[in-house]
Amino acid sequence: MSMMKKLKAMMILVTVVISAVQVTGEDTSFIFNNGFQSANLTMDGISEITPNGLLRLTNETRQEKGHAFYPNPITFNDSSCFSTSFVFAIRSEYKTLSGHGIAFLISPAKALPGARPSQYLGLFNETNNGNRTNHVFAVELDTILSSEFDDINDNHLGIDINGLKSANSSPAGYYLNRSHFQNLSLISGLPMQVWVDYDVGKKQISVTLAPINVDKPKTPLLTSYQDLSQIINNTSYVGFSSSTGSVLTSHYVLGWSFKLNGMAQNLVISKLPKLPRLGGRKKSMILLIGLPLLSLCIIFIAILSGFYYISRKRKFSEIQEEWEQDYGAQRFKYKDLYVATKGFKDRELLGSGGFGRVYKGIMPISKVEVAVKKVSHESRQGMREFVAEVVSIGRLRHRNLVPLLGYCRRKGELLLVYDFMQNGSLDKYLHNQPRVTLNWTQRFRIIKGVASGLCYLHEECEKVVVHRDIKASNVLLDSELNGRLGDFGLARLYDHGSDPQTTHVVGTVGYLAPEQTRTGKATTRSDVFAFGAFLLEVACGRRPIEQINEEESVILADWVYELWNRGEIIMAKDQNLGVEYCVEEVELVLKLGLVCSDSNPLSRPTMRQVVQYLNWEVPLPDLSSLSLCSASPGLSFGRHQAFLQSTMSFPSFVDQSLSHSSSVAESLLSEGR
Repeated sequence: MSMMKKLKAMMILVTVVISAVQVTGEDTSFIFNNGFQSANLTMDGISEITPNGLLRLTNETRQEKGHAFYPNPITFNDSSCFSTSFVFAIRSEYKTLSGHGIAFLISPAKALPGARPSQYLGLFNETNNGNRTNHVFAVELDTILSSEFDDINDNHLGIDINGLKSANSSPAGYYLNRSHFQNLSLISGLPMQVWVDYDVGKKQISVTLAPINVDKPKTPLLTSYQDLSQIINNTSYVGFSSSTGSVLTSHYVLGWSFKLNGMAQNLVISKLPKLPRLGGRKKSMILLIGLPLLSLCIIFIAILSGFYYISRKRKFSEIQEEWEQDYGAQRFKYKDLYVATKGFKDRELLGSGGFGRVYKGIMPISKVEVAVKKVSHESRQGMREFVAEVVSIGRLRHRNLVPLLGYCRRKGELLLVYDFMQNGSLDKYLHNQPRVTLNWTQRFRIIKGVASGLCYLHEECEKVVVHRDIKASNVLLDSELNGRLGDFGLARLYDHGSDPQTTHVVGTVGYLAPEQTRTGKATTRSDVFAFGAFLLEVACGRRPIEQINEEESVILADWVYELWNRGEIIMAKDQNLGVEYCVEEVELVLKLGLVCSDSNPLSRPTMRQVVQYLNWEVPLPDLSSLSLCSASPGLSFGRHQAFLQSTMSFPSFVDQSLSHSSSVAESLLSEGR
């Protein structure tokens, strides 16, 4: 009996040794063609194996990541080449929006501590992205445009070496032949196959993409030349990483094949586990059998509740014309929005202003949190052009913009549906003795984020977008206190290089550029002026115009400028910052706020330059030639009464988010003081 136990132990030991040799040998290979149930993958985050064998890296959860690695280490050396193939699919709750994508990676470890979700794909974070000591090779399937990583678009493949700025990238698609390129949408929900091959002799990386019903194209989608022996550690792991942002998305891997020093085995598509059905489950046979009886019941109920049905139908009636069929994906049903906001009750009210009231809502089916804004659509454009503009804005995607998910039209109002931001607007953390105070690191990150979003609107979109109402109350904070620029209700789109023909002034007192009140035209330069006021507001914790007493008020830019003249600009900082802050960064923001507040529009920087200043890429210009609207900080309100009168005479200024000083200003003007 004892001898039998020893024999069993020896057999187990031999099996383990053979397995280890198989993993660490020169021709390591594996294939998962019938599901991942027995794969014994090393997983973390929200990744899971579904009951039918799919590897699901992310589920319908916001701001999360998932990893899955082959459990055994693989030994690479200077002469190692490799080949891998996998089938993936990305399923989103929306047809045109998704999470951030998938990456195949080779890493020195099976754990990626500190890796962030969203644009970092669960691979890196703000501090180690691009670090040569990462020793990470990855192929990204990226579905969000992140300008900070120089992404080419929101639907591309990229070869990444130690960071998310791709060494080479290409729009998703495949070559039918050398001259015919066929585009593919990574977020179509359909399964696709990727091949990644590394030729150590040529130092060549090849990446190929195709639908699963197409053989591997002869021409790769991506080719890059890189000696991976300098990147990949001798002992490394292979696997996948994925992440979500604000949109609920499932990232699937259906099958996977890998081989070291040879070509990976072909996946047999017919043996792969099936994805969930698009559009819901098949109808139950019981329902089909009982359909006649169910129809009779429905007719009977409809007759009894006819009047109720008609009145309810009128209650939820909405305007829908034939041309709106083009925007089906962006149009919400009024009934869904009514249910989501609990009938637009006051207890769901988030805020209100001159352009509408905003309500919090939870969509009845998807359970997604949204913000619904009711807007009057008395537009000088036709309704068709207005809706086209709203849909165009909805296509803008940037991590520092509040996503506009869609719209609904009903009677005399337009309803805009935005992604809900959990931490509300920035101004509640700056003014009126806030219960929670933001530290300088958080404020500086918010400033840089808003600058990046505004630079995207001005210079990186297909059409220039002038925001027109940049202020702290229009900067919203997500769950991680990242700043997102919202409220595009004042924006107008116009082609690059054209003159925006604005016929009336819109905006908020204290943020309006002086030339805007004279010409009535909003430009990217007037946006920069408003951003300058915003910079000073965040750094100083004060509003652009503050009331001293019933007769006098202070213009914040003039006060900061006077402190700079005296060599004491740091004294302008918010006293709530305490002592833990970076003096150089605070001075940079205060001085940049003054530069953006120059009364001469041509002397103001572009938002691209602003981003460069904030990233310390170029030095700030000399402030000695700066020209502000007024000369000294202690200005009486009466001396600027003509300016305020000219701006506040427009009805569009009504906004309950204005500061106390603006409210006093309105009362003073109404009394003729």
